[in-house]
Amino acid sequence: MSKKLVVLGAGWLGNALSQEAKLAGWQVEATRRTADSQAQICAFDLTDSGLHHTLTLTDAYWVCAIPPRMRQANSNYLETLKHALATAQSMACKGFILCSSTAVYDTADGVYTEQGTLAEQDSKRQQVLQGAEELVKGTGGKIVRLAGLVGPEREPGRFISGKQLSSSSQAKVNMLHQQDAVNGLICLIENWSHAQGIYNLCHPDHPTKQDYYQKHCENYGSTPPTFNSDTQSERIIEGSAICQLGFKYNHEI
Repeated sequence: MSKKLVVLGAGWLGNALSQEAKLAGWQVEATRRTADSQAQICAFDLTDSGLHHTLTLTDAYWVCAIPPRMRQANSNYLETLKHALATAQSMACKGFILCSSTAVYDTADGVYTEQGTLAEQDSKRQQVLQGAEELVKGTGGKIVRLAGLVGPEREPGRFISGKQLSSSSQAKVNMLHQQDAVNGLICLIENWSHAQGIYNLCHPDHPTKQDYYQKHCENYGSTPPTFNSDTQSERIIEGSAICQLGFKYNHEI
């Protein structure tokens, strides 16, 4: 039986997931707000007049890789997710995965497993992230909490160059390579029936921010960032649970 996948949000991560699944012989439909037949992109867009989509795959797994747009005043992320879950159900979805963020966890020092303390909902970002997770959990879907993503076109030595960071130089990083994110999502789908409901995806190495960004800036030939403090800080996201499904972190951060 052929494997089928619907990827909502064919952006930086969603497009990489779509391409990987296609190379593995899966039937794939990926979406953006506007359809593009040349790029094999379907439409999925919620407007004031309702939901418009051109998806056709039934009996597929769905992955929502649409990032919440917190800075957009008209962001309808949660409403879009509600319609996505209803549409997936109407198309006999085999399983629904939400790409969430490890930012749902508390900001205090500690080691955070999938059962870790969530942050107080004192910002719109926290409210939206946790609200999205509740929607997906309520329909039997699964959640992948992604650490900070790096990879092609997201080189830390470029995007952090010369910046003044509000964090401490001694804080530990929680990062994830794009390819490990893609592989982790595929691994979860392939082991759906005995997988747990929530997984962290975060590389097991946690260097300090100073060491991490210094290395990347040296390799990239850019100016290292500066930090507001040098306070010792260890907020560690534990991403080993998914390894019980046979997954391995293979890509350096």
